[in-house]
Amino acid sequence: MTTTSEIKGKSEIPQSNAEDLLQVKDLVKFFPIKGGILQRTVAQVQAVNGVSFSVKRGETLGLVGESGCGKTTVGRTLMRLTPATSGSVIFEGKNIFQLNAKELKAIRRDMQIIFQDPYSSLDPRMPIGESVAEGLLVHGERDSKKRNQYVMEMLKRVGLEDYHARRYPHEFSGGQRQRIGIARALALRPKFIVCDEPVSALDVSIQSQVLNLLRDLQREFGLTYLFIAHNLGVVEHISDRVGVMYLGKMVELTDRETLFQDPLHPYTKALLSAIPIPDPTIRRERIILEGDVPSPIHPPSGCNFHTRCPWVIDRCRVEIPPFEELKPGHHVACWVARQRIEDEKQLKPVLNG
Repeated sequence: MTTTSEIKGKSEIPQSNAEDLLQVKDLVKFFPIKGGILQRTVAQVQAVNGVSFSVKRGETLGLVGESGCGKTTVGRTLMRLTPATSGSVIFEGKNIFQLNAKELKAIRRDMQIIFQDPYSSLDPRMPIGESVAEGLLVHGERDSKKRNQYVMEMLKRVGLEDYHARRYPHEFSGGQRQRIGIARALALRPKFIVCDEPVSALDVSIQSQVLNLLRDLQREFGLTYLFIAHNLGVVEHISDRVGVMYLGKMVELTDRETLFQDPLHPYTKALLSAIPIPDPTIRRERIILEGDVPSPIHPPSGCNFHTRCPWVIDRCRVEIPPFEELKPGHHVACWVARQRIEDEKQLKPVLNG
C-alpha cells in the first residue's frame, strides 16, 4: 500500500457552489448471457444498475468497492467505450448517449481515460511518441512538426525525455508506461479524465510518484477526475468526494472527511475497518463480512447487501432502499442508516430539553 507520507498534501475541496461538469443519471449496463442452439439471451449480468452521481468542475471523485462491483464498467460506459443499457450522462449540458458520431468525436477532446493496464493499452508495434500523437492527428493536427513538438512537451510534463519518443512500450517499466498513458490522455488538453485504477498495476514505490503527478497536472491544467480504485488509502488522499459501490449500485456518496470519519453504510464501515494502521498501539474494531458477494446475474431481493450485513433488519430483505440524502451532502442507500438518523433527530430535542 502506498504510504501517506509519500503523497503530497490533500487537495482542496472545490466550493459547494461549483458547477457540475458531469452528471450521471440512473446509469444501467446489463451484459446479456447467450445460451442454446439459437444463442438466445437467457440471463443478464447486472453490472451497473441505476447509478447516479455528479462530478463538479475541478474536483476528484473517488469510486471504490470490491472487485466486480461495477466501477470500471461505470467509467467505460460513461465514456461510451461500452454502450449503456439505459440512463443518461450529461457533460457540459450535452447528453453523451444522444450524440452522433461527429458530435461524439468532437467531445472526445474534452473526455479522456487512463486505463488500468498501461501495457495492453499501448500498441506494441508503435513508438510511444506516435501513440501520444495519435489523438492529435485524429483531431485534425496535420502539421507533423507541431505534433512532435507537443509530444515532447507532454513527455517532459510526465517525467520522460525526448529520446523516449522513439522507443516501444516493451522497453519501459510499469511506472514509465503509466506515465505514457497519462501523457496520451493529456495530449488533447481534456477537461475530464477517467482514471481507471491508474496505480493498481504499479510497484508500491512508484504509486506515490504517479499520484503526485496526477495531482500536479490537475492543478496545472484545471482537470476534473473520476478516480476508480480499490485502495482506500490512496482514495482518501487524492479524492475530494468518495462514492462506494456494491454489486452494481451506489450505496454511499459524501465528502472525503465525512466518509472516513463517520460512514453510515455497513458496507463502507467494513471496508474502512480493513485499512491497516501504521501504528501497533492503535487497535481498530475489525468488521468481518460473512459469505460471498452474491451473483450479479441473480442479485438478492431488497437490499443487495443484506445477505452479508451484520445489522440486517427485516425491511432490508424485501425493500430496495432508495439512494437518498440523509445528511447534507451525504447520500446513502440503507434502511439501517436511515433509522439511525431518524432516531438521532427524535433524541436531539429530548437531550436539549
